[in-house]
Amino acid sequence: MATFNLTVNGKKQTVEADPATPVLWVLRDHLNLVGTKFGCGMAQCGACTIHVNGSATRSCMLPVSSVGDQRITTIEGLSEKGDHPVQKAWLEHDVPQCGYCQAGQIMSAAALLKENPNPTDEQIETAMNGNICRCGTYVRIKAAIKTASQNLNA
Repeated sequence: MATFNLTVNGKKQTVEADPATPVLWVLRDHLNLVGTKFGCGMAQCGACTIHVNGSATRSCMLPVSSVGDQRITTIEGLSEKGDHPVQKAWLEHDVPQCGYCQAGQIMSAAALLKENPNPTDEQIETAMNGNICRCGTYVRIKAAIKTASQNLNA
């Protein structure tokens, strides 16, 4: 076990964990931030997506020992009131069905729009390529990202 000083959702957190423990499990099991989901455990599905220094990152394969002083943002920290433009667009387009992948989808979309506030269809598809939705809401996801982009640029 080792002690790690993390900045999660703008707050300093201290946790004791095995250095190889994936950040996903530190968030869920040590900090009770359960919005980030376990999907495949191989960084292939995107359900575990968080932001590390603003970049979309798969947390299921990221060892806590590699985080250092980087800032972690989870779905709980994206917006205190759930009113981030991507979250609002998700509701407007009725994106979620089962909802399991949605936190990861939203985190990937928010990182895309932070980096590129006016993405093309191709850029959206490329950025969202690693996020799998078993319910197949991809058309609504793309529409929601376009709406969030318009709202950011308004």
